[in-house]
Amino acid sequence: MAGARSQVNKPHKTRFASKASRHSHKIDKVRSGKPAGSHRAAVKGARAARLQHSKAIRDQKRAALLKEKRSSNGSSSAPRVIVLCGLSSSANVGPLAEDLLTFAAGGDEKLTSNTVASPAYKLRTTVLQAPYGDLTSCMELAKVADLLAFVVSANSLYNSDSDNPIDEFGSQCLSVLRAVGLPSTAVFIRDLPSDTKSKQELKKAAVSFLSPELPEDCRFYAAETKDDLHMFMRLFKEQHLSSPHWRNQRPYVMSEEACIKPGDSMGLCTLLVSGYLRAHNLPVNQLVHVSGAGDFQLGQIDILKDPCPVSERKNSDVMDSDDNQIQIIDTFVPDPLNQEPLLVENIPDPLAGEQTWPTEAEMEEAYESNKQRKVVKRKLPRGTSEYQAAWIVDDTDDEGDDSENDNPDGAGMVIDEKDHSEHDSDSSDIDAVSHFTEKFDQETIGGSEMGDDENLTKEQIEEDIKRIKESNADDEEFPDEVETPLDVPARKRFAKYRGLKSFRTSSWDPKESLPPEYARIFAFDKFTRTQKHVLAKRAELDEESSKDCARIGSYVMLHVKNVPTDVASKLCHPSRRLPVVVSGLLEHESKISVLHFSIKKHDSYEAPIRSKEPLIFNVGFRQFTARPLFSSDNINCNKHKMERFLHHGRFSIASVYAPISFPPVPLIVLKNIDGQQPVIAAVGTLKSVDPDQIILKKIVLTGYPQRVSKLKAMVRYMFHHPEDVRWFKPVELWTKHGKRGRIKETVGTHGSMKCIFNSSVQQHDTVCMSLFKRAFPKWPEQFYHQI
Repeated sequence: MAGARSQVNKPHKTRFASKASRHSHKIDKVRSGKPAGSHRAAVKGARAARLQHSKAIRDQKRAALLKEKRSSNGSSSAPRVIVLCGLSSSANVGPLAEDLLTFAAGGDEKLTSNTVASPAYKLRTTVLQAPYGDLTSCMELAKVADLLAFVVSANSLYNSDSDNPIDEFGSQCLSVLRAVGLPSTAVFIRDLPSDTKSKQELKKAAVSFLSPELPEDCRFYAAETKDDLHMFMRLFKEQHLSSPHWRNQRPYVMSEEACIKPGDSMGLCTLLVSGYLRAHNLPVNQLVHVSGAGDFQLGQIDILKDPCPVSERKNSDVMDSDDNQIQIIDTFVPDPLNQEPLLVENIPDPLAGEQTWPTEAEMEEAYESNKQRKVVKRKLPRGTSEYQAAWIVDDTDDEGDDSENDNPDGAGMVIDEKDHSEHDSDSSDIDAVSHFTEKFDQETIGGSEMGDDENLTKEQIEEDIKRIKESNADDEEFPDEVETPLDVPARKRFAKYRGLKSFRTSSWDPKESLPPEYARIFAFDKFTRTQKHVLAKRAELDEESSKDCARIGSYVMLHVKNVPTDVASKLCHPSRRLPVVVSGLLEHESKISVLHFSIKKHDSYEAPIRSKEPLIFNVGFRQFTARPLFSSDNINCNKHKMERFLHHGRFSIASVYAPISFPPVPLIVLKNIDGQQPVIAAVGTLKSVDPDQIILKKIVLTGYPQRVSKLKAMVRYMFHHPEDVRWFKPVELWTKHGKRGRIKETVGTHGSMKCIFNSSVQQHDTVCMSLFKRAFPKWPEQFYHQI
C-alpha cells in the first residue's frame, strides 16, 4: 500500500514541450486577462479568417474572369483575329479564308474588308492569311492573332509522294511561332473525302500526327462544308482565347486603314492609323511604337464611329450614311506639360567630371611644397604601383630589398587591381599601347564584320567565309588561346588585361574604365522595383476613367507625328500585305540601355555567328538592329566569360545596346543574306536590363616545358622578352593536366622563365596563363531596320 514516501513519476517528458507551456504555472490567470477557453476561440477565429480570405480571392478571380469574358465577347469588344497559316505547299489557304468570311457575313455579297460582323453569332471576325514561304510575315501576323489556325491538306496523308502534312518550311515556322509565344491554336483539315468512314480515319490520322507538335488545348476541325464551318463558328464564339503574356502588358492597334498626312517639317509626316484598340486603354500622352519604323509621339487620338457593328440596325444606319465622311465621336489632344518626352539617348555633359580650377593661392602653395620636397628613392615591393606606394610607411620600405634585386625595373602586373604601365613610359608608349590593343582586339574577336561585299570578288568572299569557319572551329577546339607576338612586347599588347586569382570570387569594379557609349544610356537603381511600379501604374490607368484616354475596344484613329516620309510611304504602300501595328510603350521603354538576352542558336542555321556581328532582333512588337556580345551564363557568379562565337546546343547570354523592355519578352534573331529573305538564326528571351553586368574577355598564353626537375620547370615560348616575364610575374600559372604554379625568375634574354608548381610536371604538359579584360557590346550604326 502506497504511503507518503511512495515514488511519484513524471506524467510526461517536458523537454519536448514548448517554453510557454513549461512556464504556464508561473502566470496568474486572473491577471493575464485570458479566459480558460481563449486558445480554442483564437483557433476558431483564425480558421474563419482563412475561410473568409479564400472566399475573397475566389470572388476576385470570378469577377476578373467575367470582366474578361464580357470584354472579349461583348458587342463593344474588338473583332477576333484569325490568322490562317499553311504548314505545307499543298495547303491552299486562300479559298478557306474566303469561305470563312462569306459564311461569317451570312450572305453572298462581295466582301470589301477582312473584318465582318455576324449578327447570327453576335460576333465580329477578322481573317488574315499568312503567306507561305515568308517566315517574317508569318511571325508578324502571329503576334496579333487571337486564334492561330494551321491548315493541312488531307491529300498529304494518303499520297505516296508526300506522306508528311508538315514540310520543311512548316516545321521551321512552328518552331519560330513557339518561340514567339502561341495564342489559342486550331487546325483546319481540308480536302477530306465525302465518305464518312474515310473522313473520320483521315481526321484521326491528322490528329495523331499533329498533336505532338501543338499545344494540348489545340482543337481540330474539318473545313469542307457549311456544317463544318457552322460548328467552328459556334465553338469559336464560346471559346476562351489565350494570348501571350508580353502582348497583354501593352495596348496595341492593328490597322484597318493607314494613310499619310503631310507634315510641317521637310521629310516628316503624320501617319494616320485606324483600327480597334486592344488589350489596354491608350492615353494620348503615352509614347507609341510603330512596328518597323520606331518610337514616336501621338499628335491626336480620334474616337470614330464603329464601321462594323454587330447589330443589324446599326449596320443599316452605317449603310445609309456611307456617302458621308468619317464620323468623329470624340477627340483627345495631348497636354504639353504631361506628355511623355521622346527621350532615346542621354546627352552627356563633357564637363561633368571636371574639377574646378585652383586659385592662385593654392597654386603658389603647391609650388612651394614641391620645391621644398626632397626627392628620395624608395625601395618598394615588386608589383607596387604609385598609388599603392603612397600608402606604404617609410619604416617598412626596407622589407622590399630582396624583391628589388629580382625586379630592377620596379614594374609588374597587379592582380585584381587596375592595370598600369611602367614608371618610365612616356606619351609615345601610351599611343603604342592603344594601337596594339585595338589591333589585337580586332584579331581575337575575328573582326566586327566582314568587308564591303560590293568591293570584293567572289573568290575573296569565299576565302573570307572559309576563314570565319576555320576560326570558329579553332575556337571550339582551343578556346581563348592566343599567340604571343614576336615583334611587340607582351606587356604592351596585353596592357589592358589583368590576372584574376579566382574568376568567381575576385572583385571587379563595374564602374571602372567605362566606354564613351555608357554616357548615352540609362540605368536603374533597382530594375525589378521599377518594373512593379510601371505595371501598377498601367493597372490603375485601366481601372480609372481618364479624360485623355481611349477605351479598350473602341475604333480609333491614331495621329502618329514626325514619322519619316519614306518609312511611312512604305508602310502605306498598296502592295504591302501586312497590317501596320502601333503598340503603346510603357514608361522608360523608349530609352537605351544594356539588355541581356538568354539566346540559343536555331537548329536550322548552320553558319557561324560571331560576337558583334550585325543581326536583326525581334523583341515583342519591336524590330531593331543590334551587334550582340555573347557570353556564358554563370548562375553563381557576377562575372560572365565572353564567347567569340554562338555555339550550337547550349544557351548563352547576348548583351546589346537596345531600347528598354520589361520582361518577359520573346526574342527572334534574324540574319540578313544578300539577295534573299532574312533567315532565322537564334531564339531566346529577355533576361535582364543591367549595364553593370561584367563580361570578361579571356585570353590564354601558352608555353612549353623545356627542362623539368620535380616541382620546377623551365618554360619557354610564352614570352619573348625578359621584361615581359617580370611584368606578368604576379599572375598564377596552370597546366592542362591540372597543376598550379607561379613564375620564380627569368632565365636568359629570350623570355624563358623558371617556374615552380604544386606537384610534378610532365614534359609533354602545356603551361598556361589566363588574362582578362572587360568587354562591351558595340553600338549599331542605326537601331531600326529599314522596311
